[in-house]
Amino acid sequence: MTDTKSTSTTANWPRVLVVEDEEVIRELLVPTLRDESFRVDAVATGEEALKQLESTLYDVVLLDLNLPGMHGMNVLAAAPATQTDAQFIVMTAFGTVDTAVEAMKMGAFDYVNKPFRTEELLLTLKRAVEETELRREVARLRAQTEGGFRSRIIGKTPAMQRVFDLIERVAPTRATVLVSGETGTGKELVARAIHDVSDRSRKPFVPVTCSALTPTLLESELFGHRKGAFTGAIHSKRGLFEVAQGGTIFLDEVSTISQSTQVKLLRVLQERVVTPVGGTEPIAVDFRVVAATNEELEAKVRSGEFREDLYYRMNVFPIRVPPLRERKEDIPLLANAFRLRFAEENGMDAPPIMPETLSRMMGYDWPGNVRELENAIERSLILHAGARSLPFEPAAGQAVSSDGTGRDLLGRARPERWDLDRLEQEYILEVLDEEGWHQARAAQILGINRRTLYRKLKRYRKEGLLPETDD
Repeated sequence: MTDTKSTSTTANWPRVLVVEDEEVIRELLVPTLRDESFRVDAVATGEEALKQLESTLYDVVLLDLNLPGMHGMNVLAAAPATQTDAQFIVMTAFGTVDTAVEAMKMGAFDYVNKPFRTEELLLTLKRAVEETELRREVARLRAQTEGGFRSRIIGKTPAMQRVFDLIERVAPTRATVLVSGETGTGKELVARAIHDVSDRSRKPFVPVTCSALTPTLLESELFGHRKGAFTGAIHSKRGLFEVAQGGTIFLDEVSTISQSTQVKLLRVLQERVVTPVGGTEPIAVDFRVVAATNEELEAKVRSGEFREDLYYRMNVFPIRVPPLRERKEDIPLLANAFRLRFAEENGMDAPPIMPETLSRMMGYDWPGNVRELENAIERSLILHAGARSLPFEPAAGQAVSSDGTGRDLLGRARPERWDLDRLEQEYILEVLDEEGWHQARAAQILGINRRTLYRKLKRYRKEGLLPETDD
């Protein structure tokens, strides 16, 4: 049973999912809640509830615990893997207080006893909606404060604004997030932003680089181990899932996890319990997972290298971080921020980056993405301390081109049929870059006097080949 109203008036009503197997109670609740300005969907089983939670963002879930098939407690346990920040109100038979308390330990907002009074239920529902709205508003405020993630992740392009919007939307929820992108794009920054904006921000953020550990060591790190579990285990050790209790665990390079560890990780995500290596008693844990990959996980699923069920558990809310070549308009912002940061960290002056140099930086492909740009600025600042401006020095063996292909001058000139004027211009600009736009040194290398070089640059600007400057 689904609410079909879609007017502009009802669009802002809180959305409620009723999970109740008794048709009589569903038929009582649905019109009652609609009359109280709620949008209502209703299902009869736990399995149907999870499908709804994966596709629709709810404010409140009214959940009967005694369901056929999947028990209500299992629905509650599986809810963190769905795209929802909804508050759960459980409905229990009168006298089963212990079950209700256990449900609240698992994250339920409150409980009502059956048979319930309508007034009591409505009051609890409204309190739950207020709590949901408060958490979302807190997330928005955290993102907008001076120390929020928008001040730490630099980007004004539409591609990055979309990433920011996705962070703000998913942060208040309990959904598992899969961040994808090439090496050096800033996936861990996105993961930290999700944690910082969430209501888990006061709890630990625990990063794990999965590729840096052998399968045995990774299992020990993630799940912990008991004394004597293996050679060298002279003490018991808590796993990182336990360390992340109440917070976020960040699984970087998740595509490298072995098949045997994937099985155990899937169980942890499904049941929210960990069993230490060498242990027998499972330990309940409360955590949020943000995973990251620089590989195409779907391809690994097709090849059998990555479990399909684990992939769907992790890919609940995907966020793709674009490579730098897809957001070149952000390069001047990033370069300037890195220039100022490294100058301050090293106690050095921060020479400006000339407009001509920025233009040439935007013509480079940046295969190493933001990390390569960051390293290039730091290296240039150190190598050219005291220079009048910072030069741009591509990685060894690379050269800048107008189309970002990074070929050497002659290699570009021949197929594109450059004339001598074009070849001269490109060579002059390349030498100026290498010399930090120090015109006297560049003129000496070029074998021309400084006045000649000045006239050539003035002509390039007049012809629109270089941006105008104040000189």
